[in-house]
Amino acid sequence: MSRTKASGDQGEALAARYLEEQGYTILNRQWRCRFGELDIVCRSPEGVLCFVEVKRRGPGSIGLPREFVDGRKRERLRRAANLYMGFHGLDCPARFDVAEIYEGKDGGLRVEYLEDAFA
Repeated sequence: MSRTKASGDQGEALAARYLEEQGYTILNRQWRCRFGELDIVCRSPEGVLCFVEVKRRGPGSIGLPREFVDGRKRERLRRAANLYMGFHGLDCPARFDVAEIYEGKDGGLRVEYLEDAFA
């Protein structure tokens, strides 16, 4: 496994734990389809279906993790989310969130969670 993949998996695991601690129910992780991958699919405590894109950046990285979810990436996530909802027969409120994982100089990780990050 590449170092980048391992780092991303670690960030996704941290984001999933964070969400569970906040009362979210994890439905799927790393759900793949022809449009790409949905990092985390979960249900909020209020019952909203959430498609969570996880972005990790190390110390000294330029730009905020959310800035790497550009228009092209958003469109791919929208298409994957529509496919997911159709595949599972879901007709419910949904939103796109971003979990930013920041790595400190000491190697510690922290989560910043952005609800409804884009439409």
